[in-house]
Order: sequence, then structure tokens, then C-alpha cells
Amino acid sequence: MIVRSKAPLRISFSGGGTDVPPYPQERGGVALSTTIDKYAYCSLAPNQNGDIRVTSLDYDVIANYRSGADLAYNGKLDLVKAVIKHMGVAPGVDLFMHMDAPPGSGLGASSTAVVGLVGVFRHWLRLPLSTYEIAQLAHHVERIELGIKGGMQDQYAATFGGFNFIEFHPDAVVVNPLRIDSETLNELEYHLVLCYTGKTRLSAHIIERQVASYVQRREEVVRALDGLKALTIEMKNALLQGRLRDFGSMLHEGWRLKTALDSEITNPTINEVYDVARRHGALGGKLLGAGGGGYFLFYCEFNQKHILAEKLEALGTKVVEFGFDFRGLQTWQTTSP
Repeated sequence: MIVRSKAPLRISFSGGGTDVPPYPQERGGVALSTTIDKYAYCSLAPNQNGDIRVTSLDYDVIANYRSGADLAYNGKLDLVKAVIKHMGVAPGVDLFMHMDAPPGSGLGASSTAVVGLVGVFRHWLRLPLSTYEIAQLAHHVERIELGIKGGMQDQYAATFGGFNFIEFHPDAVVVNPLRIDSETLNELEYHLVLCYTGKTRLSAHIIERQVASYVQRREEVVRALDGLKALTIEMKNALLQGRLRDFGSMLHEGWRLKTALDSEITNPTINEVYDVARRHGALGGKLLGAGGGGYFLFYCEFNQKHILAEKLEALGTKVVEFGFDFRGLQTWQTTSP
């Protein structure tokens, strides 16, 4: 028997940064996001070797672990090792992992891969974990156990799927699924353009500086985070009410606030992409993830979408077709290889 999982990558429209401690513990954070039809996949099959064999296409790594000593953290597949240790996985399994987007591209790929791992092991071990517990475990492994800097929204988005308004309270995370009219969803999808800049980035350094600036109470950073929180609530309301032009324009306000968080969120190349997009039909845009590279999302006039795509690709970016995902983490078993 083979067990498989797939967890969807996410687009965060607004609120990123307010989910990074200690801001949510002190002031409360929010995020507005959706998952898309790009996934992190994991397959698990028993073996007769008595070891744990991991093949990761994205990191171009094949590794074998035979004992607890082999699972020491050393910068190589540490996320996989941490999930294996926390979930008590016994030797004798093969894991095969791959993703539809590279780590560091701004779609929450690393966190989504952890969710997929937790999901495949939960199914294999028949563990009675709830949706919240899966997200909490994925977050604990990545942020607490391994100390990788970042927020809390990615693990919950990948686990729950769909459009969510996520609240980060001092002692709890609350996921509010949004009931959005199907016509609004179709229209939103029709107006969005997603493009890949071709550059991945290490977000931890940007996040570390952002956190330090907040802890030091730098006025511009605190003001930007508070502004992002308020804007996220406004964007959620605009989406529920079908005010999509307002929603698109709010993306531009979010860009202005986001770039105030750290000087390395943007650079001349990213600024050029954004400026060209604004000149060719984009009401607003969002560099997904912490910044520095990865994917750009734009909301544009429908009759300018083809022109915008041409201009973006002329700059060396790759326009990516996508659709929304509403199912979140999925696991299943099969007898086929």
C-alpha cells in the first residue's frame, strides 16, 4: 500500500508580517489568503530495508536514515527529520517529495511541504489529528523546533484550503472560511496575473530585521504593521461584498505598507516590474512572501491582461496560469506504484 498527500500552495493577499511573533501576541494579527492549484506532494511506501529513505526532487537529495543519530539536524532535510521525530515514524518507509514551485518563491512552499508530510504520516499511522492540530504541529516543527523565522499563516492556509481570513490571537489561531459568491470568485480569477521573477530568496534575514525593528519600536515599522492589519480587514470586506476594483486598488496600498517594513523587500529589478505593471493596467500588486524575489501577483483591468502579460515576460518574468483550490490538505492510499 502507498499513501500519498498533496497540500496546496497559497497566495497571501494581505496581512503578512502581522502573523510574525511577537506582533500577534502583543497586538493581534490577521491574514487574508487563498490556496491555488499548485501543490506540495508526498508519497510514502513501506520498504524491507529497515531504514527511512527520502527522495526530494526540489532539493535534489536522496538520503537514508537508519537510526536516531542519523536524524540529527545539520541543514540537510531538517524539516523532514523533525516531522519524522515528532510523529514517531518507525524505520522501513520510502518517502518521495516534490513541489510545483521552488522553496523561497513566496508561495509558502516549505511550510506547505511540512503540512504534506504531517498529512501523509497521519494517514499512515492512523493518527486522530484534527485540521487545527495538523497546522499547529506543522508550525511547531518549522518555527519552534527548528527555529526557522517566519509567520503562522502558511501552515493554516495549506491545511484548510480555500479563501480564509485568519486571526492570530495571543493564545490561539482562528481560521474563518469566507463564503464568497461564485461570480465574484470567477471575476477575481479573471483579473489576476501571477508571474515568477525567476529569483528565490532567503526570507529569514528579512523577517529577522523586521522583527528587530518592531521590538525596537521603530515608528515606521509599527505604523506599517498596524496599517497592514487594518487594510486586511478592509480587503476581506471588499472581497465579501464583491467590490473587486476596490480590492485591486488596496493591493497597491498594501505594497506601499509592505515596502516600509524592510529595505530589502524590494530592489531596482522588482521596482521595475511593479512600475511596468502599474503602467500597463495593474491597479495594484503584491510581491508574495517576505520579499526580495519570488512571485508577483497583480490585479489588472481585464482588457489589459494580455498586454500586461506581454510586458512582464519582456522583463524576463514568467507568467503562470493558476486557479483557486478549495480542498486544502488531501491524503489517500493506493496500490498502484
